[in-house]
Amino acid sequence: MSTHVKTTINGQATEFLCDTHEPLSTVLRDRLNLTGTKEGCNTGDCGACSITLDNRLVCSCLVLGVEAAGRTIETVEGVAEADHLHPVQQALLEHAALQCGICTPGIVVAAKALLEKNPRPSEREVRYGLAGNLCRCTGYDKIIRAVLSAANQMTAE
Repeated sequence: MSTHVKTTINGQATEFLCDTHEPLSTVLRDRLNLTGTKEGCNTGDCGACSITLDNRLVCSCLVLGVEAAGRTIETVEGVAEADHLHPVQQALLEHAALQCGICTPGIVVAAKALLEKNPRPSEREVRYGLAGNLCRCTGYDKIIRAVLSAANQMTAE
């Protein structure tokens, strides 16, 4: 049974149809073509599908599409502004903290969410804030350094 859902995604009013049992990650990728949200484990363990839902970091594979009704979603596609990368995205590039890209969207969304709540996190707080995002290609040190660098840049502005 399909349900009509009205929501806001990346600042845009959006409507879609989805089955009542369909995960939001599938809706984002397959129905709305927002393919930055990756499907990794589908059990909420890897963080590749991280989004914010009403400004709260969640794994979109654990949320049903119908639960998005009337809510505000931000995906990785909504992080950059126009032609300017978000400081987290820029820092990840500058620190060579990226490899295959499967985990990158979730890490970007999680890091942005962390810095919005805690603009000056310690290394420990960054590690804790990103603990739900698994990366199989890099060591986490470059990612952590990049997030701390982005925090420094954002608070200096």
